Amino acid sequence: MTRYPAIDLTGAHVAITGAGQGIGRVTAERMAARGARVSVGDLDAETAKRTAADIGGTAHHLDVTDPDSYAAFLAEAEAANGPLSVLVNNAGIMPNGGFLDIPAELNRAMMEVNVFGVIHGMRLALPGMLERGRGHIVNVASLAGKFPVPGLAVYNASKFAVVGLTAATRLEYAHRGVSVSAVLPSAVDTALASGLDMRPIPKVSPGRIADAVVATVRTRAAEVAVPGYVGALATAAGLLPEPALGAFRKLAKGDRALHPDSPERADYRARLSQDAQRKDQA
Repeated sequence: MTRYPAIDLTGAHVAITGAGQGIGRVTAERMAARGARVSVGDLDAETAKRTAADIGGTAHHLDVTDPDSYAAFLAEAEAANGPLSVLVNNAGIMPNGGFLDIPAELNRAMMEVNVFGVIHGMRLALPGMLERGRGHIVNVASLAGKFPVPGLAVYNASKFAVVGLTAATRLEYAHRGVSVSAVLPSAVDTALASGLDMRPIPKVSPGRIADAVVATVRTRAAEVAVPGYVGALATAAGLLPEPALGAFRKLAKGDRALHPDSPERADYRARLSQDAQRKDQA
């Protein structure tokens, strides 16, 4: 039982960002399997179309960094699938490397996608949900929003921001029937973390994250870490004295993210740099 009006996914409208592949695609599949009408938003229109065709949803081009694009996405989605019941802010990027080594345009892109993409979606979706007195927003954050990792400084900053944003807005709107939840994955086995060795942090499948997202529609939990025990460890780490935590990091080789030298990471970062440069030139 929760204090929020129940949402029956059968026939409910669920909009998902970054849904062309990875966590977003699997979440779209899970939602559709439960009878939801799913709006698939993605910067890559072709992957959005493929996902939508596979699940029986609707495909929409979406640049989460552009509030006008986000507004058009939600308007088209509601025209096709009815009033929005659930918004899943899933789109995100994660270039890695030393703080001084990552180009300024990539840092800007991280904040634009990971933080302002979430803010734009919430500002556009919340008014309708509040007017109807019901709704649910899921922000896919990261355990990096709780636990700092060398080599992911600005990514850490972006996800700490999403965790705080989620917690604060949840308090603001709980009494009006609208819930806001954060799902915090560890490293996920998708392109986002391709070629990145994050041991001892385990890589989990997109399906486990998708299941956690779907479950929040019923539980309306404030935060869900995946896997749960890693969330508990991240909390415990915050209580450790710095020398003890430093010794653990050294033993676990916790600086691996500083070195984006695998072919997969190089390819991923090159794609992000090209996208960021094109946007700056537009």
